[in-house]
Amino acid sequence: MGQSAEELRHDIADTRAELGSTMDAIGDRVSPGRIIERRKNRLTAGMRSVKERVMGTASDTTSSVAESAHSAADTVRAAPEAALEQTHGHPMAAGAVAFGVGFLAAAIWPPSRAETDAASRMLDKAEPVKQAVVESAKEVAGDLKESAAEAVEQVKQTATEGAQEVGATAKDAARTSQDAARDAVARTKNEASDS
Repeated sequence: MGQSAEELRHDIADTRAELGSTMDAIGDRVSPGRIIERRKNRLTAGMRSVKERVMGTASDTTSSVAESAHSAADTVRAAPEAALEQTHGHPMAAGAVAFGVGFLAAAIWPPSRAETDAASRMLDKAEPVKQAVVESAKEVAGDLKESAAEAVEQVKQTATEGAQEVGATAKDAARTSQDAARDAVARTKNEASDS
C-alpha cells in the first residue's frame, strides 16, 4: 500500500532540506565574493612562489646568515666562492653581496683622483640607463593594469554566469518541489477517498 500522509509530509520536508543545502552550496560556489577570494588566493600563492624561486625562503636566508655568523673567519677567506654559491639563482642576494663588498672596499681605501673623475663620468653616462629603467618600469606597470582589468572582467563574467545558473537551478528545484507536493497531495486524496 502507499505511504501515509505523515510519511509523505516527512519525505517532502526531507526533500526540501536537501534542496536547500544544495542551493546553499551552489550559491556559495558562484558567489562573486567567493570567486574573487579564490582568484586572489591563487594570485597571491603564485606571486609567493615566484618570489621564493627568485629570492629563496626566509628559512634559507636565516640558516645562511647563522652559518655565516658561526664561521666568520672562514667566510672572509672564502668570500668569493661563498657569495657565488649563496647567490646562485638569487639576483637580489647577489646584488646585496656585491654592494656589501663594494661598501667595505670603499670604507677601507679612500678614492683616488682618477676614481673620482671616473665616477663623475659614469654618473653622466648612467643617466640614459636610468631613463630606460624608469620607462621600463612604467611599461610594466601599464601591463599589470591591463592584466588586472582583464581579471576583473573575467570575474564579472563568471559571476554573471553563476547567477544565471543559480537562478535556473532554483527554478528547477522549485518546480520539482511543487511537483512532489502535488503528487503527495494527490496520493493523500486518493488514499483518503479509498479509505
